Amino acid sequence: MSFLRKNILTLIPVMAALLPLPSHSETREVKIYAFGAKSGVVRIFGLNSEAAMKAAAEQINKAGGVTLGDGSKGKLVLEYLDDRCTAEEGINALRRIASSADGFVAVGPTCSNVAEPVFGILQKKVGDASDTGLQFPVYTDVAAKGGLASMSQWAFRNVPSEANMYKSLFDWIKTNHPEIKTIWGGVEKDFAHSNATFNVMKDFATKAGFEVKGQSEWLLADTTFSNQVREMRRGEADLVMISAHPFTTCGALKEMQRQGVKPKMLVGLTSSSSVETLQGCAAQAEGIIIPTSFAPVTDDARKAAQAMQAVGASMDLHNAAAWENIFTLKDLIEKAKIMAKPETIKEDRLKMRDALASMKESYGLLGKVGRTEDREAVKPFLFVQAKKGEWTVAYKPN
Repeated sequence: MSFLRKNILTLIPVMAALLPLPSHSETREVKIYAFGAKSGVVRIFGLNSEAAMKAAAEQINKAGGVTLGDGSKGKLVLEYLDDRCTAEEGINALRRIASSADGFVAVGPTCSNVAEPVFGILQKKVGDASDTGLQFPVYTDVAAKGGLASMSQWAFRNVPSEANMYKSLFDWIKTNHPEIKTIWGGVEKDFAHSNATFNVMKDFATKAGFEVKGQSEWLLADTTFSNQVREMRRGEADLVMISAHPFTTCGALKEMQRQGVKPKMLVGLTSSSSVETLQGCAAQAEGIIIPTSFAPVTDDARKAAQAMQAVGASMDLHNAAAWENIFTLKDLIEKAKIMAKPETIKEDRLKMRDALASMKESYGLLGKVGRTEDREAVKPFLFVQAKKGEWTVAYKPN
C-alpha cells in the first residue's frame, strides 16, 4: 500500500467526524404560540395556563421532544402573549402570531369576550377564496362560552360543555336533594362567560323543575355587594347559584355571611372550582358544589397536578386543558408531519388545521376527550364540593 493511500485511509474517520451530522439528527426549536390574560382582574387564569403549557412542553422535551416531518427531532418552545382579556389586544396578539415566520398554531385565549371576536376574524370556511379572513388554526384552552368554535373552521376548543355539566348537576340535585325547591341567582353581568353560563344554569334549573325566584347582578370589577345580597335575602331561596369568577364569588359569599343569608345549598361557576376561591374565602365557600372537568382522580391528573405544584402553581379545569392541548399538539405535529420551517409555515398551518379537524378524540387527564362535528370537546366531568379548605369529589356522573 502506498504511503499516500495509507494516509488517506487513516484520515477518513477523522474527516467524517468533522463533517456536519445529517439533518435528521438535528434538534430544532418548534414554536408553540399562546395568548391570554396575564394582566387585569383575571390574570391568574392566563398565568396558570402559561405555567401548565411550559411544564407540559418541558416533560415532552425531556422525553425526547417531537419528531418532525423530515425525521428531525424538535424541541417545543412556548411563547405566551398577554391580551389583557380585551378583544382588541386579543386580535392584535393573533395577528402578530400569524405574521410570524415560525407560528403554525395558537393556543388560547383566556376570555370568551376575546375568543368571540378573535374567531370572527378567521376565515369561516376553509378554501373559500372569497373570504379574506385569517387562515390560522386556534386551539382554545379556557374561553368557555358555548358554541364559539362553530364560527370558523379554523377554530377548535378543548373546553367542557357547560350545558351538559349543569343539566347533569340540576338533575342530580333534583333526585338527591328533594328539600331544594327554589333558587336565587347571582351573576357577573358584564363578563361574557359568566353571563352566558348563568343563562345555561337558569335554563336547566327550570327544566329540572326548580322555581328560579330572581337574580342579583354585579360587575367583574365590583367590590361591594350589599344591595345584591339584600335582594337575595328577600328571595329566601333554598339554593343560591352564583355564576361568577373567584374574585366576585368571594365578595358575594362574604356579604352573604355578613347579612346572614344561609341557603340550604350553594352552586358555583365552573371557573370558580379553583384554588383562588379557597384562598379567598374557604370558610364562606364551605359546601359549594361546582361541576368541573378536572380533579386529581387519575394517575395522569395527579402527576400533572404535582408538576404544577413543583412550579408554584395549582391545576384546575382551565390550565388542565392547556396542559392537554400541548400533549395533543405534540401528537398531531408527528401525525401531520409538520416541518416547522419558515419555508413550510403556510403548509404547516393547513396541515395542523386539518389534523385538528380530523381528530375523533384527544388526550384528557380524566380520560379520552371526544370531539363534535363543530370542533368542540366532549370532556369527562364530575362535581366537586368545598370542604374544610379543599375540593372534594361530590359525585362523578360519567
